[in-house]
Amino acid sequence: MKPSVTTLIIVFQTCTSLSIRQPNRRDFIARSVASASFPFAPAYGNAIENQRLSSIPLPPIGQGAWAWGDSIYWGYDKKNDDDLKDVFQYALDNKLPAFFDTAELYGFGRSEELIGKFRDELCKTPEEREQVVIASKFAPLPWRSSREEVVKACKASVKRLGAPIDLYQIHFPNAKHNEEYWDGLADCFEQGLVKSVGVSNYGVDAIRACHASLAKRGIKLASNQIQMSLLYRWPIENGLLGTCNELDVKVLAYSPLALGFLTGKYSNQNLPSGPRAKIGKQLFQDGSCEELLTLMKNIAGNHGDEIPISQVALNWTISKGTIPIPGARTVRQAEKNLSTLEWSLTNDEVKQLDEISMKVTGFVTPDKNPFPRQDLNTGLVMYDS
Repeated sequence: MKPSVTTLIIVFQTCTSLSIRQPNRRDFIARSVASASFPFAPAYGNAIENQRLSSIPLPPIGQGAWAWGDSIYWGYDKKNDDDLKDVFQYALDNKLPAFFDTAELYGFGRSEELIGKFRDELCKTPEEREQVVIASKFAPLPWRSSREEVVKACKASVKRLGAPIDLYQIHFPNAKHNEEYWDGLADCFEQGLVKSVGVSNYGVDAIRACHASLAKRGIKLASNQIQMSLLYRWPIENGLLGTCNELDVKVLAYSPLALGFLTGKYSNQNLPSGPRAKIGKQLFQDGSCEELLTLMKNIAGNHGDEIPISQVALNWTISKGTIPIPGARTVRQAEKNLSTLEWSLTNDEVKQLDEISMKVTGFVTPDKNPFPRQDLNTGLVMYDS
């Protein structure tokens, strides 16, 4: 992404702009791809025909690992790695599969390395390893222009993670070469590097085109990872969520807590530091966000004295048929996230949240993002505003 403060809050794209502006980021990607040898047998290659028309089952909630290694936006410090390891262990101890979402850009490989390291150290049996579900992403940076680049990057991610990837996604649309990337995804699947494939930040037309492209090779498009929250409702309003449902493409909702603004931690008198401060000033300027937070607090109280309002936000995304992937850097945060599944919003509560959230102004809008609207080669609309 060119990181103005506004652009920075579009989740996951920050690292891209920094890579473009700072050649050492590009060097990291180039080195990791060049040095990656693929030591694993294509574990799924012999079962391609059985896998093609289905995708792996995903748990109803995941853990985003953007902050696991990202010092630019989230202030990662390796001295806190033990806390992250505890989060991994906590996820393993729950009845659900431990679902982690990462990417090669998160900490420039550090997030993947940590997840692979924790799995090796904490999963003592094949059954425990199988309990871990990992999604990662290919970064379609400007100098990557071929399907072979997707395969090379995937091999580097697999090496860092220590095993084939459960769900491999295109991180965001590019201004060119998108069709080549889709072929690269299919190649990764057929070579046994990944179990299923998806995309991220794709709009309606792009989802349909990618779905059709993969279908020609007998491969299902499993997912579209998009920003969605009570403060970012655009996928509902522009038809993207409906299109994904029509095509049976699972929606992973990233930033479901809207950069922390839906946790109740922040207010006009207590703004976050860094690039989020400007967003906070805009968000709290007219009282509409406070009205939403008050409603969320009341709804949380309907379900228990100790229910945090963050669970209201997560349950709202679940009520829309999506899989939220909130971040967690401490066991307490992970516990709050996963405990969301212990209760559900009523239909009336969902309706109230819809009505109030539609009135909130001041948060991110799709026109303030770095994604290209069209593929310059094909004219295909890649991102919806």
